Formats: sequence, C-alpha cells, structure tokens
Amino acid sequence: MAQDAKQEKVKYSEEELKEFEALISEKLETARKELAFIKETLSRRNDSGTENTASSLKVLEDGADTAEKEHLGALAARLQKFTNQLEFAAIRIKNGSYGICVDTGKLIPKERLRAVPHTQHSIEAKLKNK
Repeated sequence: MAQDAKQEKVKYSEEELKEFEALISEKLETARKELAFIKETLSRRNDSGTENTASSLKVLEDGADTAEKEHLGALAARLQKFTNQLEFAAIRIKNGSYGICVDTGKLIPKERLRAVPHTQHSIEAKLKNK
C-alpha cells in the first residue's frame, strides 16, 4: 500500500527539495572551484615558454604541452557543461519542476537524484531512449 502512495506522488516536498538544493549547491561550488583551477592552469601554461631549451627538446615539450592543454581544455568543457546542468537543476527546484522526468512526467526516484542531481530523466526513460 505504501508503495502505491509513493508511485502517486507527483512532486517532492519543500523539505525534500531543500535537501536536493543543498546537494546541488555543494556540487556546484566544487565544480566551479575545479573549473577556476583548470582555467588558471591553462592561463599559466600559456604564459610560460620553453625558449631556453634545445630545439629538439623544445619540440617534444611543445607536443607534450599541446596534449596537456587539449586534455585540460576538454576537462574544462565537461566541467562547464556540468556546472550549467547543475545551475539549470537549481532553477527547476525554484520553479517546481525538479525531480519530474521530462519524458514520462513521473517523479524520478530520490536515489537517482542523489546520484545524478542534475538529471531530468528517470532510469526507465533514459534506457528507453538509448
């Protein structure tokens, strides 16, 4: 019987939303710090040169630097996307649509939201769309 009542619930309570809001804020703060660190690292790498090294070593260092910059750039892009998704999740909390699957209209289980707080899809919908 309790399982049926859980299925019929159409949105989370204010208290439940505050829990998710705290989780999202924490993840957002961490992601922003990591993103700032990566951007700072990339900025410093652009400033430092290898002018005083032998030419063959310089080519190797430039190649390694380029690979490292590409890796950091890709990581920064993923973190920026994650940050944006968390910000949109915070907006959904404010407008009352958080935790509702955009495909099925059903409530996304708390366990899924705790694991992936920015998701807009239930597992069923996610698996169906693959």
